[in-house]
Amino acid sequence: MLQDVTYYLIFGKPLILYLGVLTLLFLLVTASIPVLNKQGIRILPIRWHAVCAGITILLALIHGILGILAYI
Repeated sequence: MLQDVTYYLIFGKPLILYLGVLTLLFLLVTASIPVLNKQGIRILPIRWHAVCAGITILLALIHGILGILAYI
């Protein structure tokens, strides 16, 4: 059953691929917020760093759980 969810195709690619890409993008955004703020580029306030970190952790957990449980 979990394999059906994990490998559910969206535009011909499995869901787990999109979760991995989304997790990586949020990780990069999370890391770039303090770096940009330190350089004086304040696109996002520093409080968004914690929000993005929480979303990144949640996405990584879902991605990892789906990946592991697909083979159990």
